[in-house]
Amino acid sequence: MELKSLLDQPNKLPTIPKVAQQLIESFSSEDVSVDEISRQLATDPALSAKLLRLANSAYFHLSRTIGTVDDALRMLGFVMVRNLVLGNSVTAAFRNVKGIDLQQFWRYNLYAACASRWLASRSGVNADLVFTVGLMHGIGQMHLHAAAPEAMVSIDKKLHVLDTDRATLELQTLGFHYGDVAAALARIWNFPEPIILGLQGVPMPLAAPEFSDAAAWVHLGAWRARTEVLQLNDDAALACYPAEVAKRLHVKSDWAPVHAGADKDSAEDSMPPLSEMTEGLEAMLN
Repeated sequence: MELKSLLDQPNKLPTIPKVAQQLIESFSSEDVSVDEISRQLATDPALSAKLLRLANSAYFHLSRTIGTVDDALRMLGFVMVRNLVLGNSVTAAFRNVKGIDLQQFWRYNLYAACASRWLASRSGVNADLVFTVGLMHGIGQMHLHAAAPEAMVSIDKKLHVLDTDRATLELQTLGFHYGDVAAALARIWNFPEPIILGLQGVPMPLAAPEFSDAAAWVHLGAWRARTEVLQLNDDAALACYPAEVAKRLHVKSDWAPVHAGADKDSAEDSMPPLSEMTEGLEAMLN
């Protein structure tokens, strides 16, 4: 199978709402009009309602209720509003994909985005970019199953879709992996290059043609998400910990509860529970 043939199927390419497409175009705009974005969002009542539900979730810990899209833009900032809309739109675009436990997969995706953002923000890097890559990094896997379901059946039988070695198996079998597919879709949608590079590098950040910090942060956050949704025990989680990626990012292992051993509950620098970190954002999955 060739990557090009996978994408040369217009009827199988995911479609997203017009307002989401306009938000994607805003990535490359140096003069984004918040008023114009607000008006665009207002043209999609269902999406606006979902945005307000997300904005008022426990995730943001806001002191007052957000009642309008304008309020959301002012309180959360344009980048976060854009991320929420894109995340919801991408999830909705793959509602009928077979061969994957969609609820589990998107929960993993959300956990990975929030975990990687938490890690990146503690290191003083662009956490918004990392969050965007985290939210979008599952689209390659989704498109593989939507556009080439027969080819994925044999791969799925060998390894779970969230297995640590999944990208390696795809590369050996197909000649490319889900990160390559995600990057190709992002290029079709005219995403900026840093996001495209990030998406391509997430599965194997140290082997990517060009190293992306965002990809590495998401790779690390994805490990934490994977251990949670697959309910890996401590030994299994430690065995697949991406130590070399963490080393490249200069991250000590004390952020992960599993490394704290008996003192995991009292580790001051440990990442909070993922269910707590994502509280309220699960609405994007519905």
